[in-house]
Amino acid sequence: MLARFIDFTHASPSAFHAADRVAAALVEQGFSLIDATAPDSPAAPGGHVLVDGGAVIAWWVPENPNPRFRIVGSHTDSPGLMAKPQPDFEREGLRQVAVEVYGGPILQSWLDRDLRFAGRVVTDDGAQHLVDTGAVARIPNLAIHLYRADAPTVNRQAHTQPILGGNRPLMELVGEAAGVDPQRILSHELITADAQRGELLGELLAAGRLDNLTSVWASLEALLAAKDSARDILVLAAFNHEEVGSSSTTGAGGPLLERVLHRIAREIGEPFEVFAQSFQVSADAAHAVHPNYPEKHDPTHRPRLNAGPVLKINANQRYASDAVTEAEWLRACRAAGVPSQTFVGNNDVPCGSTIGPISATRMGIRTVDVGVPLLSMHSARELCGADDMEYFVKALTAFYAAAGQ
Repeated sequence: MLARFIDFTHASPSAFHAADRVAAALVEQGFSLIDATAPDSPAAPGGHVLVDGGAVIAWWVPENPNPRFRIVGSHTDSPGLMAKPQPDFEREGLRQVAVEVYGGPILQSWLDRDLRFAGRVVTDDGAQHLVDTGAVARIPNLAIHLYRADAPTVNRQAHTQPILGGNRPLMELVGEAAGVDPQRILSHELITADAQRGELLGELLAAGRLDNLTSVWASLEALLAAKDSARDILVLAAFNHEEVGSSSTTGAGGPLLERVLHRIAREIGEPFEVFAQSFQVSADAAHAVHPNYPEKHDPTHRPRLNAGPVLKINANQRYASDAVTEAEWLRACRAAGVPSQTFVGNNDVPCGSTIGPISATRMGIRTVDVGVPLLSMHSARELCGADDMEYFVKALTAFYAAAGQ
């Protein structure tokens, strides 16, 4: 299982690659790839999958389904450095790439790493092409001899521009990797990704983009495991742009999932009633307690690596969990035979958020926030427990199967 997950992370250096990999895996298992405007019935029995701009929505309809959805929502994007529209420039005899900070990366973690650029390009015929350059760039640290004090702050503009390893401009490398003439590329969305594959460190797994490919991959595995015994309509929704607020056509704040669910609901019942009976898991990485900074966590809620998936709760609605959905999740963990943990933030430490409150508010579907515990969240290379991936797949499978209902 872990070997497949490591392969998935390495093959998904951008949101566009992650969505494509999920869709390809489902099509291989008999799901039908459809267009958003397809006239086909979305409620026809079997599997369906839709890819749109780095987001992927998939659903499984059993014969004579219960009139409700079981949804696992996640996101395909991760923080990093996006190439600007005119990315190529030179300084001090070296080729560099002009980048813009995407989301909230730990900037220091991107220094002294072999970087690739990945994403999509659009050519003059309107065609979209996935691209992954492989390792081509690096952001070198300043030598300690030149400051001889604590590490200097990384300036978001001055200090984040990668150096290319050769004498060719980035867009020439991109065109070659995409198999197109660089002169035909009209636009691009390219983000940095750590070129190193994920590695097992004993019982721990180090890899890039664990936030939130842990959830994307676990929901894919769970959907395939649960579909043949399902009675509810099972939905996988992996959105783009969560790291920058979800306000886009392919983000959780956009209409993509709602449109799909309304089309299905109209064929199996009254949409309001279908939505009222449905449940959603918002699956996103959780904060494991850091052994070097234990004071950052609440003294009574301290998630640990390899101790099970984390239920995330916030009284100020930064997470969508409530007593009803919390119990739904805990029943799924119990049915799957996996341990569970709870995260509640330290009152003195700001709390992040997820797609959960956004999606729940937009659709009116009861939602719980959960995730795999991580260390180094938003680093170029993050750390999770190897056992937690298996635990999470089992718990999501039980949720999809409505075990214990």
